[in-house]
Amino acid sequence: MAGSKKTIRSEDKAPTKAASGIYAIVQTGGKQYKVSAGETINVERLPAAEGSTVELDHVLLIADSEMVRVGTPTVEGAKVIAEVVGEGKGKKVIVFKYKPKVRYRRMKGHRQVYTRLAIKEIVCT
Repeated sequence: MAGSKKTIRSEDKAPTKAASGIYAIVQTGGKQYKVSAGETINVERLPAAEGSTVELDHVLLIADSEMVRVGTPTVEGAKVIAEVVGEGKGKKVIVFKYKPKVRYRRMKGHRQVYTRLAIKEIVCT
């Protein structure tokens, strides 16, 4: 139908952010992620089974509405507890090599495997 508008309800969107004001910055797989309780993130592949819990203990920063703790390089006694939701693959990245006038063309694709984590809680002692 031309000209019709689609309404998006709040139930249609996947909840990824929590209403809580506390968050942490963790490092895993050589990358840093800002996480809060109730959030779902994709990280580099971890050797963990689906449904198991994972402790991310390389916490670089913890912050809430009134306090910020920055680690040197990590925050002592802090960890993030997450549950493994599953694994998946990212979008395909095309690698294309080309040299003019010599008939050299190579095309290769790559899909990075990731692990999806549901953040349960941020523990700071």
